[in-house]
Amino acid sequence: MANRKPFIAGNWKMHKTCTESVETAKRLKEIGAGLTDIDIMIAPAFTSLYAVFDVLKGSNILLGAQNVFWKNEGAYTGEVSPVMLTSVGCIYAIIGHSERRSYFQESDELINQKIAAAARNGLIPVFCIGETEQERDADKTKNVLDKQLTKGLQDIALDDLKTLVVAYEPVWAIGTGKSATTEQAQDAHAFIRGKLNSILGSSMAEQIRILYGGSVKPGNIGELMKTPDIDGALVGGASLEADTFGEILKYRG
Repeated sequence: MANRKPFIAGNWKMHKTCTESVETAKRLKEIGAGLTDIDIMIAPAFTSLYAVFDVLKGSNILLGAQNVFWKNEGAYTGEVSPVMLTSVGCIYAIIGHSERRSYFQESDELINQKIAAAARNGLIPVFCIGETEQERDADKTKNVLDKQLTKGLQDIALDDLKTLVVAYEPVWAIGTGKSATTEQAQDAHAFIRGKLNSILGSSMAEQIRILYGGSVKPGNIGELMKTPDIDGALVGGASLEADTFGEILKYRG
């Protein structure tokens, strides 16, 4: 894993009221105390961000948003800008999640604008890519990843991408209970790192952390993390219960 620090992130999606988010964050703060050998992030709903940030102050758990708009301000009803997110304590923003791509028709071009806007404003993009089951069955996985990476990072200044995090999430494994085998996941991660090498250069490609997302749970995180190119996990359902997420955070026993 070179010298890349492991990174475990929890995406709470459209779950938890503000009160529920605060209670879960309090418990995670207890669980995460002392876990200094990994980076930890949770991404509650927009409505809970500031309240959760208040709970997490002084802890080693960082705050992320589940989405971000590509302008800093303007007449864009319902959107949330990068500067708004940093103002409530966000360090990360998840961009290009498969649910945003499928339910809200987010294109590679739009995702590119969001990554650029986040990075310009000091938010670390967690850039999600991955293939559908049909694309995998048609042996198009690497073509899809190549296109998503190339278009997603197009024309963004290298300096703005120094902190980039990439999350490989095979769409067929998200919320389905299916998970890529360790070999499938490592193969995809190795391809992604090779592509990052060609886009950004070898030095940055070796620094960038690539997370696996797709039905990650306490029972499979250990094996995934033993591979050379998997640097962490973007966890969905299993991050909703603090104690279950805590087991994932403590994957090294």
